[in-house]
Amino acid sequence: MTRRLRLWVLAAGLAGLAAMLTGAYRLLPRFGGAVHPYGDRAVRASLSRHAANVISSVNFDQRAFDTLGEESILFGAVLGTVVLLRQTRGERQYRPQPAPVLRSVRRYALVALPVTLLAGAYVVAHGQLSPGGGFQGGVVMATALHLLYIAVDYRALERVRPIGVYHIGDAAGEGAYLVLGLAGLLCGTSFLANFLPYGTFNTLASGGTVPLLNAAIGVEVACAVVVLLAGFLDQALEIEETDTGTDTGTGER
Repeated sequence: MTRRLRLWVLAAGLAGLAAMLTGAYRLLPRFGGAVHPYGDRAVRASLSRHAANVISSVNFDQRAFDTLGEESILFGAVLGTVVLLRQTRGERQYRPQPAPVLRSVRRYALVALPVTLLAGAYVVAHGQLSPGGGFQGGVVMATALHLLYIAVDYRALERVRPIGVYHIGDAAGEGAYLVLGLAGLLCGTSFLANFLPYGTFNTLASGGTVPLLNAAIGVEVACAVVVLLAGFLDQALEIEETDTGTDTGTGER
């Protein structure tokens, strides 16, 4: 296919996309108007399922299949990172020397670490009740672990971060989401449909399957971020080339 023909094919595709988007935009309610059909229906559906947080109700109930796609994108990104950043034949691993840390930084980071972990767990657990959820809380918990790298050194982080466990946790979170979706089929509804009692409104047990799916996302995101950061930090701090003797890492901390 010539370059000119490829450009014509691209132009035809863009023209078709523009036509569909134009037709869709014309059916949308006016900006700033008083009519918001999607929002009104989402709020009604959320309240009928006893989920106080409408966003979590949309993510883990009304459009749970879309959330599965987003989770799978992160899972695929972790898989690609692990494959691409694995240690090759021309590289070897060495132990970086720790750098001095200010006492004020060490003290603050060690105090903030458990508080940040608790805050992340709280955000995940209360995802169906208040702003936040598995995605946000998972990132907070994964970031909290790396305060140990700031407070002490990279070897201290490695001691509390067995990377194999986080690989398992990443896969387990992805698998748990799928299993919960299949449970809906086994209960006679549909994939990722709610099959549990809705519970009492504005309590931790409310929302049916929303808190369970939210927890699965929290585990997957937290473990995935830890694995991602581990891959890049290992490459930057612990991996060096053996054939040329040129250090590819910084060797710091």
